[in-house]
Amino acid sequence: MTYNETKNRSETDLVNIVERRIWQSMEEGQFENLPGKGRPLDLDSNPHVDPAEDTLYRILSKNGFAPEWVELNKDIRLQIADWRKALRSVWARRSTDGGVKWKEESTKLQERLRDINNKVFRYNLIAPFGRQMFGFKWEKELQWIEHPDS
Repeated sequence: MTYNETKNRSETDLVNIVERRIWQSMEEGQFENLPGKGRPLDLDSNPHVDPAEDTLYRILSKNGFAPEWVELNKDIRLQIADWRKALRSVWARRSTDGGVKWKEESTKLQERLRDINNKVFRYNLIAPFGRQMFGFKWEKELQWIEHPDS
């Protein structure tokens, strides 16, 4: 493996670990009691966005709308949180029924994950540069279930 391949892999692994810990914190409700929760953020201007785009986002926001990529991001995050809860539930039951339903339920979960990844692909096409997200991998999700501290 070359230096660049190792570097890229380790950066990707780090991003995945960080994202997984953020997800776990969200699922545990650790972001629920933050100061300012429920109040709008003060986003009068964004120095990192094209001024025309910033104006468009401000007009959308004032009229109660969000860009499609923002709504799609919310949808993906909610769906993956629900999916992970379902995976944990199915994983816990696999030993009680001798793994009989595991194959059937895991196939359904893989199909749902594929649908979520299709949304991630669509999101990545419309989100601004630098806002893209990684897709979700069945094998990685199982590793996190088996070894939650890794």
